[in-house]
Amino acid sequence: MSTFKLAAVVAALASVTAVSAHGMMSSVVAGGKIYPGYEIGFSYSASHPPVVGWDTPGNKDTGFVNPGNFSGPNIICHNDATPAALSVPVAAGGTVELQWTTWPESHHGPVIDYLANCNGECSSTDKAKLKFNKIDEQGLISWESRPGSWASDKLIAAGNKWIVTVPKSVAPGNYVLRHEIIALHSAHNADGAQNYPQCVNLKVTGSGTDTLSSGTLGTELYTPEDSGILVNIYNKLTSYTVPGPKLYSGASSGTGPTTVTAASSGVTTSTVGDYGPTPTGDASSTAVVAPTAAAPVPSGIYTNSTSALPGKPSKSTKKPCTSTGSGFMTSTTATAAPTSTPGVEPTLPSTEPTVPSESTEATPSGDEADIEPSQKLPKDMTVKELFEWLDLIVAELKKKMDGKMRRHARAFMDI
Repeated sequence: MSTFKLAAVVAALASVTAVSAHGMMSSVVAGGKIYPGYEIGFSYSASHPPVVGWDTPGNKDTGFVNPGNFSGPNIICHNDATPAALSVPVAAGGTVELQWTTWPESHHGPVIDYLANCNGECSSTDKAKLKFNKIDEQGLISWESRPGSWASDKLIAAGNKWIVTVPKSVAPGNYVLRHEIIALHSAHNADGAQNYPQCVNLKVTGSGTDTLSSGTLGTELYTPEDSGILVNIYNKLTSYTVPGPKLYSGASSGTGPTTVTAASSGVTTSTVGDYGPTPTGDASSTAVVAPTAAAPVPSGIYTNSTSALPGKPSKSTKKPCTSTGSGFMTSTTATAAPTSTPGVEPTLPSTEPTVPSESTEATPSGDEADIEPSQKLPKDMTVKELFEWLDLIVAELKKKMDGKMRRHARAFMDI
């Protein structure tokens, strides 16, 4: 095998990690300040800087919670979630902007937000006792062609971010904001929906009077048979009911962001020392000032791109993620989230790799679609498709080598 072809195979294998990540909430913007969230890398360290996003050490692959686990604790704030040390200060009636590292285009579905009173410090709250109130929801936006336009598409178009308004009626206190995307690309199968819950602590101020004393436990938000969970989005939908309890009376539905132009900016974080004793409470002292209107808040701070490798032309179709629980995932773009250690500026790539401008993509027919090796590595390539692509290269090389051996044998016989 030539050095070039060997390098291509090695590069393709290395890209498994690049195409396998979905994404997670990386930061929160409120009151003109940026608050770092939890990072996957934290799960490999004995300690990490205090952040506002809940710890999820069991979510090392940015995976999902499947409907079979709706009645278990992982659906509340994701796998093995524990409360965050800090809280984002926000006034009732104000907004919080939730920034994701990335989100794959193929993973269409609703975006939902809940609020629950911690009844004390959120850093020590019992997640099993939190009662959630739905304060924001958006599902199917429009249908012009399958599988339609969804709230997840709106999030992607806005630079992988979502804006939530805290209802004015909410009383001052400590609350957990549960932010969630539900991917429905495999939801036509039982246990096929994929829930990606993320939690962040809020310290609400203002003059509201509703303490949200009632609500729904996280383990009772959904059932596997809900019409918004078990649904085929590749059939034309005339309507879609966002799963979960009814919207809170003081909330406004569909408060996600409008499409914005992505911008880049060097955002730094402030110093919190060597982590020392983990502080709790208001995160204002660890936040940084968000860029002003002259320098917009970056809509894709932690995103990166992948470049495609050559292959043999053939049709390509999207294949649903086959992992259950927290599986090995696919992604539209690879995301290398820089470590947000306080005092260290995130490293952004100096040059962006070229993203393939075209890909042959067929619309799934029925519950399954045939998979064949593709010309380029598609945005949503699964691990199975990647190895089929590699098998094709190996088979072609073998044919060429066999042909050369036969020619050499004939030449030997002619001597």
